[in-house]
Order: sequence, then structure tokens, then C-alpha cells
Amino acid sequence: MTTKTHWKQLINPEYLGAYSLGDAEDMTVTIDHVKMEEITGTQGKKDYASVAHLKDQKPMILNVTNSKSIGKLYGPFIEDWAGKQITIYATTTKMGGEVVECLRIRPRVKIVEKRAITDKGLARAIAAIKDGTYDTQRLNEEYQLTEEQTSTVTGELANAQA
Repeated sequence: MTTKTHWKQLINPEYLGAYSLGDAEDMTVTIDHVKMEEITGTQGKKDYASVAHLKDQKPMILNVTNSKSIGKLYGPFIEDWAGKQITIYATTTKMGGEVVECLRIRPRVKIVEKRAITDKGLARAIAAIKDGTYDTQRLNEEYQLTEEQTSTVTGELANAQA
């Protein structure tokens, strides 16, 4: 299957937009930090905006609606938002008499269930950790390990360092 490029990705490719999500797709992300910064609009016009820098994603320009939504989840102070998760979805709104695509913040964070890892998958993950192409933090973020699997990882890595 070929991935297609939405034309809006070429207009302002540095920021997350509604075009970044598929139909009926939500994206749960973690906020790294929020700050006011100079941005360049689609017509080359410079302006200042609140920008949420997200872990492992492009930054997202925050309008008042989305800032209020995050504020309802975590309080009004942007410093308190660091490390917190939000769930983003694409929708439409009226602006200037026209219906346009936009990003919005869900009133609750969708909890993403971690998947189990097979013994074969765990062995591959341990090998990748040993050769430096993977790390235990990512393993724990992506998979729900059993106590036995956690012990296996700890033991294998301790043996590799000995």
C-alpha cells in the first residue's frame, strides 16, 4: 500500500495538523513543554503562538480552544502540562465563513493498552538492547512485560555486562 501525501503537509510541514491523522484516528501524545514562539504562517507571515512540543511527534500550535481543553485536564499553568498526555483528534470548524479542518483535544486521555510480547519477541528485543539498537525504556513503553519477563531482561543484561 502506497502512503499518499496530503497537500497541506507541504504548506507547514514543521507542525502537526489535521492532515497528520487518518480518518477517525486519535493520537495520544506526551507534552514535553509549551512555550510562546515565533512561527511562520502558510503565507510566510511571521506571528507568535503557543506551541506544544510533543515527545516523538512534531510540535502542535495551540489555539485558545485547545489551550482551554488542556487547562481543563491539567490546570491553567503550562509548566504543569510537561510530562502529561493528551489525546488529539481531527475534526472541522467554521472559520471566516468556511468549514476548515482542525485538531482538537479530547476531554479525557485515551489509555493505550500495551501489548504482550512473545518469548521470541523478547529474545529479539534483548539482542537489540545488547547491540545498542534498542533500549529497555522503549521496551517497557511498548510492551506489558510479565514479572518473569522483566526478570529475564534484567538477568540477561546483567550477564552481558559481567
